[in-house]
Amino acid sequence: MVLGRGKRRRRSQRGGGKRALSGCSMLWHSLLRVLRQRWHRYKYRFVPWIALNLSQNQRTLRYVPDNSKDKIIPDEDVLGALLKVFRALFINDFSRQTDILVLLPEAIKSEYQHSLVSHHPRTEKPVNRIQQQKLCQPGEVLFNTLGFSISRETSSLISAGKGVFVTRGFVPKGTVVSMYPGTVYQQHEPIFFQSIGNPFIFRCLDGMLIDGNDKGISKVVYRSCNGRDQLGPFKMSDCTWLTSEVQNPLAVGQYVNNCSNDKAANVCYQEFDVPELFPMELKQYLPNIMFSRDTRR
Repeated sequence: MVLGRGKRRRRSQRGGGKRALSGCSMLWHSLLRVLRQRWHRYKYRFVPWIALNLSQNQRTLRYVPDNSKDKIIPDEDVLGALLKVFRALFINDFSRQTDILVLLPEAIKSEYQHSLVSHHPRTEKPVNRIQQQKLCQPGEVLFNTLGFSISRETSSLISAGKGVFVTRGFVPKGTVVSMYPGTVYQQHEPIFFQSIGNPFIFRCLDGMLIDGNDKGISKVVYRSCNGRDQLGPFKMSDCTWLTSEVQNPLAVGQYVNNCSNDKAANVCYQEFDVPELFPMELKQYLPNIMFSRDTRR
C-alpha cells in the first residue's frame, strides 16, 4: 500500500510537470504574438527592412525630383483651407473669446461680429447673439465648412491599431483632410528618450522631426512648451489634441495609416510652413509647437 501511493505520487508529479511545461509554452507563444504585432507596426520605420522591401512595395514610392516640387496643391490653397476652418471654429466658440476680442483691432473685431450676424440672422442685438449662440461640435463645424467630417477609429488594416475615417460627407480630390500634430524638433535637439518605442516620429524633408505621440513623455513636453509660449490670452498652439475634447477636428494626422500591398493610399502628406503673419487669434488651433523657444516658427 505504501509503495502504491508512492508510485501514484510520482505519476502525479510527472503530470504536474507536463502542465507546467504547457503553461510555459502558452506564455511563450503569447509573448511571441505580442512581439510579432509590435514588429508589424514598427518595421515600416526600420530603415534596413525598408531598403530590402522597396521592390515589393512599389505603391508606397513617389518620385520627387526636387524638394520644392513636393507639392500636390499650392501652399495658398492649404492656407486658405486652414483659415476657413479656424475662423469657423473661432466664430462657433465666439462667446468664449472675450479676452482675445478686447485686444483685437476694431476692423478685425467687426469682421468677426459681421460673420456672427450672418450665422444668426434672426437675432437683433450683437450681445444677444453671443449669449444665445448655440455651440456646435468641432466635427460639425468641419462638415459645415468643408463638407465632410473625420474621426479616429479602429483601423480595418491588420495590426494597424487606430486609423482615420471619413464619417460624413465627401472629400474632393486635393482637399486638406488632416494635420500632423506634435512638437517640432530641429535635427540637433534632444528627442532620444521621446523616440523610444514611439511610432509617431515624423521626419520632414529638411530633417526636422515632429513628435505626434499623445502619451508619455511626449505629451508632457508638448504641454510644457504650450504653456511656455502663451502670450496673455493668446495661445500659440492647441493642446486639446492630447485629450478627448479636441477643438481642432483636423488634428488627427498622426493616426492616418500607411498604404499596403492590399490597400492603396487615398491620401498623401504635404509639408506646409505656417506664415509669420498667421492671425494671432487663430494660432490657438495650430496643433504644433517648436521645442526651442528661440526657433523661428
